[in-house]
Amino acid sequence: MRNIKLTIAYDGADFHGWQLQPGVRTVQGAIIDAACKITQEKIFIQGASRTDTGVHALGQVAHFKTQSALSAAEFQRALNALLPPTIRVTAAEEMGPEFHARWQAQGKTYRYRIYRGRVLPPFEYRRALHYPWPLDEAAMAEAARKFEGEHDFSSFAASSGSEEDDRDRNMTRVIHSSEIVREAEREEIAYVVRGQSFLRYMVRKIVGTLIEVGKGRLAPDDIPKLFELRDRSRSGPTVPPEGLYLVALEFPDPTDSLASSAAKRRVVS
Repeated sequence: MRNIKLTIAYDGADFHGWQLQPGVRTVQGAIIDAACKITQEKIFIQGASRTDTGVHALGQVAHFKTQSALSAAEFQRALNALLPPTIRVTAAEEMGPEFHARWQAQGKTYRYRIYRGRVLPPFEYRRALHYPWPLDEAAMAEAARKFEGEHDFSSFAASSGSEEDDRDRNMTRVIHSSEIVREAEREEIAYVVRGQSFLRYMVRKIVGTLIEVGKGRLAPDDIPKLFELRDRSRSGPTVPPEGLYLVALEFPDPTDSLASSAAKRRVVS
């Protein structure tokens, strides 16, 4: 069996998220349907990140196993010919049998766009949150940096729906970088965050909290207190999904594993 890695971009506005669900249109489902038509095999596409309804991606990564003799480049062309224009395979490559898009992902970068202009351009509809009212962007930038490091993010994640399950969940996450970026030429700001992994709605809840800081309802120094409270009702609201983009995923360098394997062979010999 061959193992094909895909890098995928999509406009999530018309999809019920990434994950396959019966009776609704999903990104994963669309790619599975196309791959099955191409290979005439029963294909399952495993994605690295399960983006929610309305969330976009610039660098989602997935993989699938196949017995097809098509090259990775031929798969890319064939998939793009069958997929709706709101989903594009931007790269395809054959990987070793051990590659797994979800379990080997070491980091993710998300970006949340907030359009600050008075009138939202029609081209940005369903692609950015429109917030034209006053915000203290300097305070938001200061607060954003408070999320860096290892923290319990109970105050910044959706409930599982079960109090017992919520108690048992590991809510600790490591954030490598967290910042507000100003894009003056586009009249917008963006929240950009990079971490090992994220809880459901975590980025959207952080953005809602940063907006509360921008409004003056919270202060940057309140962020550490919110971590301690572990109470999602005390942080900001969950902002809508349309401004959120999965930008990129990080994986181990395959040359590192090859070098390690070669070194082990030398030791054994």
